This record gives sequence, structure tokens and C-alpha cells, in this order.
Amino acid sequence: MYICKGMRDKKIIGTICGIAAAVAYGTNPLGALKLYDEGMNTPSVLFYRFALAWLIIAGVMAVRSLSVAGRHRETLRVSGKEFLALTGLGLLFIASSLTLYLSFHVMDAGVASTILFTYPVMTATIMALFFHERVNWVTVSSILLSFIGVALLYWGDGTTTLPLGGVVLVLVSALTYALYIIVVNRSELRMSSFKINFFVLFYCALGMLCYALLSRQEITLPPTPTAWFYVGWLALVPAIMALVLMVYAAKYVGSTATAILGALEPLTAVLIGIFVFGERFTATLAVGIVLILGAVVLIVTKKEEKAKEPHRVKDK
Repeated sequence: MYICKGMRDKKIIGTICGIAAAVAYGTNPLGALKLYDEGMNTPSVLFYRFALAWLIIAGVMAVRSLSVAGRHRETLRVSGKEFLALTGLGLLFIASSLTLYLSFHVMDAGVASTILFTYPVMTATIMALFFHERVNWVTVSSILLSFIGVALLYWGDGTTTLPLGGVVLVLVSALTYALYIIVVNRSELRMSSFKINFFVLFYCALGMLCYALLSRQEITLPPTPTAWFYVGWLALVPAIMALVLMVYAAKYVGSTATAILGALEPLTAVLIGIFVFGERFTATLAVGIVLILGAVVLIVTKKEEKAKEPHRVKDK
């Protein structure tokens, strides 16, 4: 009885963490658009977001190193192979974040965040094409559903279309994030998520400095206390908080349930766009969102079923 109650309590906690993680990550547009309104450019917004998040992760790792005994203490030392993998992850995350935040300048953030959520379908497609995962009707159906959903979002109400450049930016963001997930899984990095993010966030902050230099844009300080608040928000809520909560959600309710709860991420962004920034909500947008979310649910549930299938011994 106590065991069942404990399991039930963990599922409740895991579900709450999954919901909170998705909602937290869905607030990306809130911080970004508020900082754009404050006059900050994209590289400045992302640099301070990544730099502050990196400082927080560094502080957490320092505390963890003091509380863990001797040989179990995690150091920053990495092998050559790990260095290459971490560098690749950093470059992919730079590309994904930069293209998403640039898209906010040319299209509604809620629509952009919904198109971004095609990344699980892209991940499954890449695994099928390049890593010989079997293509089944679920994969094909998910690809078709997500394609139709994006097309509906692009054509909008039939009188105007989304900026093609904005759609391309978000699709690049989704693709590079899908590749990020694949590299994490295939590289088999034997280190904590804190250590991975320590290096990835450092690369991201450095990458924003390089991008600002190449694009001849200045990295400017947040001009007001309100701007500093939203910089802190971006570093803490959709970055650190979402990361930590998602770990607990995956631990207590599993990766599939966590991925399905992740559907609240674009819904949160859409609601923020409508109620905070006055973005339009149409029936076509609603159908497009449902199709994309349906495609993701199909993919993640099929993966879970496949993982649970017993291994069969082939006849010789």
C-alpha cells in the first residue's frame, strides 16, 4: 500500500514537473520580445541569457564539487572525443537559438514556437534516413501531419502568408535542435547534464560575441531594471528551471509522458503571443497547431511501444 502510494506520488510530482518544464520553456518569447521592445538586439539578448545561465551552472557545479567526496567529484577535464562532441553541441545550440530568436523579428512568436515543435518528427526522420531505423506508417503519418500543419500555418487565413524567411529560420532552428538531440544520444557523453550544459552555454555565449562582431552589432547592456529582469528570466526560467524540471519529469513519469507534456510549450508561447503581445489567433492556426502536436504524440508514443517490445531471437 505504501509502495503504491509512493509510486502514485512520484507520478504526480513527475507530471507537475513535466507541465512546469514545458510552460517554463514556452516563455522564451515573453523574455525575448520584451527585451526587443527595450531596444536590445538579438546577439545582446542571447549573450546575456547564455552568460548568466552559464554563471548559474558554474555556481551549481562548484557547490556540487564541494559536497561530493574525493574520487566521485566531477571535474571539467574532457577527452579529445568529448571535446569534439561538446563543440558540435555548442555550435548546433548556437544555430538553433539564434535562428529562433531572429524569427521573432519577422513572424508571430507563437507561430514560430509551434513550427519549432516539429523537431521530434525531424529527429525520427533523420534517424530513419541516416541511422537505419525502420520506417513505419507512424513515421510517415507524423511527417505528413507536421508538413500539413506547417503549410496551414504558412498560408494562414488565405489572404496573407507568413514571411518565407521567418519560416525557413524556424525550420533551421528545429533541424539543428533535432541534430543536437541526436548528437547527445549517439555520442554517449559520460558526464552529468550540468557539465554538458556548462560547456554548451560557454560556447553559446562566445558564439554570440562572434556573431555580433561578424554582423557588426554591438553587445549592449540591458538599459533598464525591467530589461535586467527579463534577462534574468530568460536565463533562469526557460533555461535552468526547464532543464532541471525536465530531468525530474523524465525520471518519475518517463520520456514519453514528458515529451507529450512538452506540447504545452508551444501552447504557452501561443497564449503569451495572444494575451501579452496581441497576436492573432485563427481557426487555421488552431488546426495547424493540432496537426503538429498530433504528429509529435504519434512519434513519441510509437517509440515507447518499440522500446517495450521484447527482443526476439532469430532462427539460425
